[in-house]
Parts: sequence; C-alpha cells; structure tokens
Amino acid sequence: MPSPRLDPYLVDSLLPDLTGHDRRPSAFLVYLFLWHAAGGARKKGIACSYQEIAARTGLAKRTVQLAVQHLARRKLLAVEQASARRFLCFPTRRTS
Repeated sequence: MPSPRLDPYLVDSLLPDLTGHDRRPSAFLVYLFLWHAAGGARKKGIACSYQEIAARTGLAKRTVQLAVQHLARRKLLAVEQASARRFLCFPTRRTS
C-alpha cells in the first residue's frame, strides 16, 4: 500500500499556523480529514455532517463545529448547506 502524499503546504504552513499561532489543533485535524476525504486537490469538495467528521476524527461534535467555523472564518474552508444535517465542504488553499 503506497503511503499518502501530503501537500507540503499542509505540514510547512498550515500545521504551525493552526496549532501554534491559532492554538486550534482540532481545526488542523478537521482540515486534514476534509482534504483527504475530498481527494486532496483532485476533487472540489465533499458532502458530510458534523457527526461524520466527529466519528472519523475522534473529536467531539461541538469541537468539529467550532473547527469548521474557525476554518471558514480563516477562509480555509468554504461551506454550503446541503440539507438540514449535511453540508458541502470545499477545502481551499490560501495564497496570501
């Protein structure tokens, strides 16, 4: 099984920014999960729920909600409501 290739941006820029500067390691875990679930740069987005992300990352649902809000506020994630319980996530890569 080939090991997954991470975009250097994830480790070199986003990891220290979210975990060190913002003190939000859960936001990094959520972003990493969504980036992987969306196929890295291959897909544009993924439909999911807070509960699905919580179950897959081991985080509490409320922690996932706060992480998604933080990522959206930082413009690292675009979120659209798909239904009452599901939303579409589009992990983005900030260039500035």
